[in-house]
Amino acid sequence: MDGNGHILPPVLRSVESRAVVALLGAAFLYGATFVVIKNAVADYPPIGFVAWRFALGALVLFIIAVPRGKKIWQHGTFAGFALFCGYVFQTAGLTQTSASNSALITGLYVVITPFLAAVFSRRAPSWWTVGAAVASFIGLVLLTDTDGFQLQQGDLLTLACAFAFAAHIVILARVARHHPVIPFTTVQLVVPAVLAFPLSFLLENPGLPPTSVWGAIAITGIGISVGGFLLQIWGQTIVSAATAAVILATEAAFGVATAWLVLGERFDVVEWIGAGLILVAIYVVITKQRDKTSVDAEAVTPAH
Repeated sequence: MDGNGHILPPVLRSVESRAVVALLGAAFLYGATFVVIKNAVADYPPIGFVAWRFALGALVLFIIAVPRGKKIWQHGTFAGFALFCGYVFQTAGLTQTSASNSALITGLYVVITPFLAAVFSRRAPSWWTVGAAVASFIGLVLLTDTDGFQLQQGDLLTLACAFAFAAHIVILARVARHHPVIPFTTVQLVVPAVLAFPLSFLLENPGLPPTSVWGAIAITGIGISVGGFLLQIWGQTIVSAATAAVILATEAAFGVATAWLVLGERFDVVEWIGAGLILVAIYVVITKQRDKTSVDAEAVTPAH
């Protein structure tokens, strides 16, 4: 029923249902990425993988929409640099931590984002943001099997990834609305590719990817960066940003589930408690954001 009391036709309800399914599909693709990359970086250096992945995704989107104008390249470069940092840290971290840990620690960007947004807006974070941050930190300590509260290097790299993704989201909340979605995303895929290729050459000298890695490059470059993106954007044209954020936050749960099914990764009781605290913290932040303005709601929407 709409705001005037008219009963909505069944076809409209069906579209909304399909939008929810599309967003769940995007969250699943994002979550499954952890397993795919975990296997790929066992055979190929992580920064080189990031370079090829984003180069392929950028090529596909360039065919769809060519970015035009100085502003879109300026704003896209800032957002793309944050994205580059996030994926380099995440991919490098996956060489030294489990896919399950990576999924959950990456999900902390949802908790970190309101803090960064508060810094940019020069206001104090809310009490529930602080509470969620404390809960997520305790969960992180329990999850990562620390020795004297010292995180493993792979977990620290992934935590840096969460901060980079949070910065990316804050940047998008400020500039994305000024540009058409697909060309703006094209710039954001170009920047990581342009930065990752020379960095990989200097630090890794990887050569061409072996045949065992090209499948993962195709899956993440086209299936995730392009396919997941299109599912997410289409879904968000139907449902609100706050609703989309809640659905997309299931990415962490999908990441843990696929790692459990595909890689056989298991948690002990303490690690399950830690994982639960992280998921609760993410859920609290997202659901509380429902009461914020639409701009604030956008600031917790996952971006990939």
